[in-house]
Amino acid sequence: MSRRRRLSRRTLVPALVVLLLAVGVGLYLFQPWKAFTSTTVDEALPSASAPSMKESGKGAGMSTARPAVTRDLARGRFVTHEHATSGTARTVRLADGGQVLRLEDLKTSEGPDVRVYLSPRRAGAVKTGLGDGAVELGKLKGNLGNQNYAIPDGTDLSEFRSAVIWCARFSVSFGAADLARAAG
Repeated sequence: MSRRRRLSRRTLVPALVVLLLAVGVGLYLFQPWKAFTSTTVDEALPSASAPSMKESGKGAGMSTARPAVTRDLARGRFVTHEHATSGTARTVRLADGGQVLRLEDLKTSEGPDVRVYLSPRRAGAVKTGLGDGAVELGKLKGNLGNQNYAIPDGTDLSEFRSAVIWCARFSVSFGAADLARAAG
């Protein structure tokens, strides 16, 4: 009987160690607690003032700044892929010439390693991958609300067809929005 007990101890301890390691790796990869949490972000659209007359040297004593002018370049509504996703994506040119991707009224799931991309593929096609030339704009700041992502200088927005919420860990799209060019 003691030999049988030793055998079971010899197999039970390593089996428990392997099981604990597997659970630890699973928790790291899947982060299941994120199914029960939410992060809300409420950023204003970035703005800048145009140079005042005094700052530009064109007037003596005038120091009131003109309000900044922003311009919508494209916009679209999110469609659901792997996780329920809704809201609006807008590309905006700021008064200083910079460009941002603005997500408004975003609602999606939290997940491990979720990122925001611009993709050359249409929203329906990114279910199978982002496509060559996709540009990462950063980690998703929150799964709810309004947020801005700077678009790198020199990015030609005419090459991109959609904004994508992408889980890099599992290579899946949570949702995407086709970006239709704004009139004007």
